[in-house]
Amino acid sequence: MSLSPEAYTSLLDEAATKVQSILEATPSLAKPRVMIICGSGLGGIANILHSEPKVEVQYKDIPGFKVSTVPGHAGKLIFGLIGANKVPVMCMVGRLHFYEGYTFQETTFPVRLAKKLQAETVVVTNAAGGVREGLVPGDLMLIDDHINFPGLAGYHPLRGPNLEEFGPRFQPLSDAYDLDLRRLFLTKARKDLGITRKIYEGTYTFVAGPTFESRAEVRMIRNFGGDAVGMSTVPEVIVARHSGLRVLALSLITNAGVADKPPSAFEENPKPLDEGMASHDEVLEAANEASKDVQKIIEATINEL
Repeated sequence: MSLSPEAYTSLLDEAATKVQSILEATPSLAKPRVMIICGSGLGGIANILHSEPKVEVQYKDIPGFKVSTVPGHAGKLIFGLIGANKVPVMCMVGRLHFYEGYTFQETTFPVRLAKKLQAETVVVTNAAGGVREGLVPGDLMLIDDHINFPGLAGYHPLRGPNLEEFGPRFQPLSDAYDLDLRRLFLTKARKDLGITRKIYEGTYTFVAGPTFESRAEVRMIRNFGGDAVGMSTVPEVIVARHSGLRVLALSLITNAGVADKPPSAFEENPKPLDEGMASHDEVLEAANEASKDVQKIIEATINEL
């Protein structure tokens, strides 16, 4: 059930007051410049924060926050500093998903909280299935556009009364994925760090989940222009842009979508039906293998913000 704008804003204020009271003893962390959202298997991004000062806050201790129920999502905010420039950040280790039964108002609550805490930029990561031919597990894809299937069908994070305090009724999204941030990411990865892992740009397709896509759905998404597919990110990006935050979004390809037609019952020796089938364990394994490169690039990028 959605809250009224007044009740929602009041809850945000309560959450911000709670977090600020926790951070009072650590002034250098009180105004995070960047919010980082860690995707499935990418909670290790929190390891790039300096060991001191660091403050951890469990989701359950923040008014209005829901608890993450997905394996690989720890469910806590970590406030700390990144890089030689000691950039203050708010790291969300474990996101909230629509498929968990939460409303978009609830899944995007952390982004609004980051805005209340005076963040300027959101770095969003996710584990995604490769739809474009050639994308394989371990590849990185900077998101430069998206397709919001639930949004097009009416399940949109800005549906309902507009929160005028944050942004306009009709939010443009043609500039959702900041070009300068994408260029900075690539410069840091290629020139400064010498990362050889394949990095692409492409369109991320948001679907509700929690099932992985059928073969026909993978073909449809490919025909619609989607390069990767996942069950998160887009609602957070939309709310971030509505709140005036800059966005850098990255997909780690953790499985390749199966697009071939299923084996026919008329075939004498058909391929196994489960050949290439995705699993959450596969997602976490692929994310773990690539996480060190992702951490290095994000650390170098945020150090410049």
